[in-house]
Amino acid sequence: TGVASGDTSVLGSNMASTWQKTQDFYNWALENGDPRTDPWLLVYSPFPVTLLFTLYLFFVALGPRLMQKWEPLRLKGLLVAYNLALVALSAYMFYEFLVTSVLANYSYLCQPVDYTQTNIYWHQMARVCWWFFFSKVIELLDTVIFILRKKPEQVTFLHVYHHGTMLFNWWAGVKYVPGGQAFFIGMLNSFVHIFMYLYYGLASLGPQMQRYLWWKRYLTLLQLCQFVAIAVHSAYNLFTECPFPDGFNLAVFLYILSLIVLFLNFYYWTYLGGKQEKLT
Repeated sequence: TGVASGDTSVLGSNMASTWQKTQDFYNWALENGDPRTDPWLLVYSPFPVTLLFTLYLFFVALGPRLMQKWEPLRLKGLLVAYNLALVALSAYMFYEFLVTSVLANYSYLCQPVDYTQTNIYWHQMARVCWWFFFSKVIELLDTVIFILRKKPEQVTFLHVYHHGTMLFNWWAGVKYVPGGQAFFIGMLNSFVHIFMYLYYGLASLGPQMQRYLWWKRYLTLLQLCQFVAIAVHSAYNLFTECPFPDGFNLAVFLYILSLIVLFLNFYYWTYLGGKQEKLT
């Protein structure tokens, strides 16, 4: 009994120590962000985005089952408005990233974050970084719409992984490095999303638009080119003296490698594998 009691005591002590370390890390994460962006919506604590992501996963898991009792929703008008709104938002963000980086004389090779209040462009760049993060919150609706329209084949691992991870990646970006060379990722991704949501918007108009959507394959290639450019950019800064946190560069590099692998797999099975099967 003494041994069992001792084991229980040790287990309880280890659990208490782990809980304390978790609390300490959480407090550190809260207090060591950029104080200029902490007051902005969804930024100060990781709890709101974690809750959003948890609800998102629940809907991904349970939504198709709930929709079994219902006819698929058409949502044609909503789809057109939603996609065109995201085209407009993406164009706005691309413009802001590009113009602000030029006006602020940003380096496209290595740009540290300016944590001072002296640069008149810091707020403009941080603000568009926040909008880019918030666009990732909005884009969770992509999945919701697929499920409501009963298109489960669209809700792939790649789709859920990409949407979920971008939410957390850009929360961390706005929380800790709102600006700096993170702008390069946001600028490229906004540019790609102009065409991506334009494609979705045109496709939502109906089957009569299919003959105008021959460029889907090239859209995937554009996405892959974007990822390669970001990977090269991050790798370059890992091996040079760039005063931008190496931890962020390494995280971006490894994450982008995962997306390259997943998108290459998608490209193969969508544009190459399927054609080979048809030929045989």
